[in-house]
Amino acid sequence: MEYRRMGKTGLQLSTLSYGSWVTFAKQIDDGISDRLMGIAYDNGINFFDNAEVYSRGESELMMGRVLKNKKWDRTSYTVSSKAFFGWRGPDNKPNQTGLSRKHLTEACEALQRLQLDYLDLFFCHRPDKNTPIEEVVWTMNTLIQQGKILYWGTSEWSAAEIMEAHMVARELRLIGPAVEQPEYNLFKRQKVEVDYDTIFKNIGMCTTIWSPLASGLLTGKYNDGIPADSRLALEGFEWLKDKTISDDKLQRVRNLGTLAADLGTSLATLSIAWCISNPNVTTAILGATKEAQLIENLKALDIVPKLTAEVKQRIDDIMGTKPEMPQY
Repeated sequence: MEYRRMGKTGLQLSTLSYGSWVTFAKQIDDGISDRLMGIAYDNGINFFDNAEVYSRGESELMMGRVLKNKKWDRTSYTVSSKAFFGWRGPDNKPNQTGLSRKHLTEACEALQRLQLDYLDLFFCHRPDKNTPIEEVVWTMNTLIQQGKILYWGTSEWSAAEIMEAHMVARELRLIGPAVEQPEYNLFKRQKVEVDYDTIFKNIGMCTTIWSPLASGLLTGKYNDGIPADSRLALEGFEWLKDKTISDDKLQRVRNLGTLAADLGTSLATLSIAWCISNPNVTTAILGATKEAQLIENLKALDIVPKLTAEVKQRIDDIMGTKPEMPQY
């Protein structure tokens, strides 16, 4: 396993990590999650990602049970959670969502669900237009001082919103966000490759990216239809299916599969390797539901050296998704 520093911090995260979005308490049970987390840990993964909204808190409860059962040295792994959406779904009441001091403080009850004494990373899962950024920064700084969290970050914030948080933190002499968690894959490139460019250069931010396989599209498993056991077949995730699947995208995936075969690897492994070849990606969060999938995904580190400038150009030609950098 390779480890990368999380931006300007001293924290080192495994380049591949394991997350629970959609899968925990929806697609897999305690037994399977225990095996998958065990495989991940045994292969050097030291970062496990979660959020209050995932399966309405059940995902955190499941991961907490696994961690308690594993009895791993707490210093050997890192765990994150995120707050914004709440965990009660349609039953959320005022102040049970968002980034107010009240909700962020109470959202740290994720510690109880995860059965941990502290969170290594705590993310503001979305920006909150209704809460002053000063309140958000002060609250996260307080949670750090209280020892409930060690680092805080943002998820799916704009570059301008991240910069504002850093400006406020600097002005008030507080701790700003150390990491952003955006979606990044061969279909979703604008934010990481263009919008965040100045943040990487000027602030030293880094990313823990999610959906490196575009919800499974970049595995090729949807090329001939949607398997019944896939996340796009889950009830309540029709929005994800509509966002993910199109004839044009499927054809590009088929063409990319040919290139993967030429390189002697799988489409999924190539796609993950492409993500972590970006030096601004600290870690790519995997979401495998089967042992064979996870073991195959872990081979991505071996493929990165094969991604020469020529191969990357072939990928860009096939996908047609490379964003244009602005001309200054």
